[in-house]
Amino acid sequence: MTESNQHGEQEQGVEGDEVLVGMTGEAQSEVPQTDVHLSRPFIDDLQDALKTEDRGQVLSMFEELHAADVADILEVLPSPKRVKLIELLGDKIDPDVLTEVEGEAQEELYEHLPNEQIADAVTELETDDAVYVIEELEDADREEVMRALASDDRAAIEENLSYPEDSAGRLMQRDLVALPEFWTVGQTIDFLRSDNDSIPADFYDIFIVDPAHHPVGTLPISRLMRTQRNMAIAEIMDSDPYLIDANADQEEAAYQFTKYHLISSGVVDGDGRLVGVITVDDVVDVIEEEAEEDILALAGVGEESGLNENFLEITRSRFAWLVINLGTAILASTVIGYFDATIEQMVALAVLMPIVASMGGNAGTQTMTVAVRAIATKELSSTNAFRVTMRELTAASLNGLALAIVSAAVAYFWFDLPVLALIFGAAMIVNIFVAGFSGMAVPMVLHKLDIDPAIASSVFVTTITDVVGFFAFLGLAALVLL
Repeated sequence: MTESNQHGEQEQGVEGDEVLVGMTGEAQSEVPQTDVHLSRPFIDDLQDALKTEDRGQVLSMFEELHAADVADILEVLPSPKRVKLIELLGDKIDPDVLTEVEGEAQEELYEHLPNEQIADAVTELETDDAVYVIEELEDADREEVMRALASDDRAAIEENLSYPEDSAGRLMQRDLVALPEFWTVGQTIDFLRSDNDSIPADFYDIFIVDPAHHPVGTLPISRLMRTQRNMAIAEIMDSDPYLIDANADQEEAAYQFTKYHLISSGVVDGDGRLVGVITVDDVVDVIEEEAEEDILALAGVGEESGLNENFLEITRSRFAWLVINLGTAILASTVIGYFDATIEQMVALAVLMPIVASMGGNAGTQTMTVAVRAIATKELSSTNAFRVTMRELTAASLNGLALAIVSAAVAYFWFDLPVLALIFGAAMIVNIFVAGFSGMAVPMVLHKLDIDPAIASSVFVTTITDVVGFFAFLGLAALVLL
């Protein structure tokens, strides 16, 4: 399995007169760094070529496009035209396109490409990208593609697949440079310059290993090239390398990269042997995926809610959260029902009570967002949880007091009832304070229970602020006014 780079660093795609669309070679530098491929003129010309089935025109339009740009076009086209484009491009589709395309476009691409072509593409990809493609195939197609692979490629993919989903083992590449520590700089440089198929096309560090293949150090290429040839690499290596367990979650691996500013890191198995390497380009993808998941989860939608997903999948993923929100809304309405007699005697209560709940919900969401982010980045832990919570409660108290003064003044000038204005302000203080506390407490408790705070926090925080807001406002009104 040879190295390739989906971000455009390896020259490939042109062999003699054959041109692969989704180029990642030197021609990429000639393309303006704008989304011309998504412009209306480009799409109109493409649709005309698809309508007339002009394959030559289509290949000409795609000749110098990056694989990611080809994926963009597949994702924006409607299904019938997308299928026609896949058919016209055929075997000219660059393997990297398979790793860039997402959602419904990915499903149709994999469905309409022959399994033989997918197997050839997998052979050209890095191990982690090959595993990604294999994972997305239907079971029958996956088996057929795996059977078509060479034995060493199949073994590498199967070993990666043996690790848990979303783990460092799934993310790592198998191709790396590992050398014994007694080698000299000259030997190492000569080896790297030799015509050896086992040397990856792109790598950042050399791993120094002992006879049992346990990593004992790393050597950056830049340091190697600046050192005299007769120097032993053991003398210039970093003897305390950063290593990641193959079973560790990919989010933990991404955290290590961001914390220690890594370019690459070795991956070790349970026995401490070097089995692969993770590079920064793979980690960038993980960071983007995790951030996207958290944003969608906070809004109560799942991973299937992207712009390129099937509408049935979107409906199904959102419906569950809407049902949960319906239940919490009924709970809040039940609190209102206990005070129906109070509301009947003073209509102004019905006008003002949504304001109390809404302000509490907004304040709680602000604090919750800060807490969820801090937990995700490991900035919030048991060592500073009390201090951070007290800071948020202080901020909530000050905001509650300021909002109480403003809201009480508004209620007074609106209804000309001083007592109602005081009750309105008091309820605002109570709910903003509770919102600040719940916004911090709920994510921390969920995290302690090994539940992703991004998924469940918003439902609990919103419910708490609604119930407390209604209860505080209507309860105080029932005690004081009636």
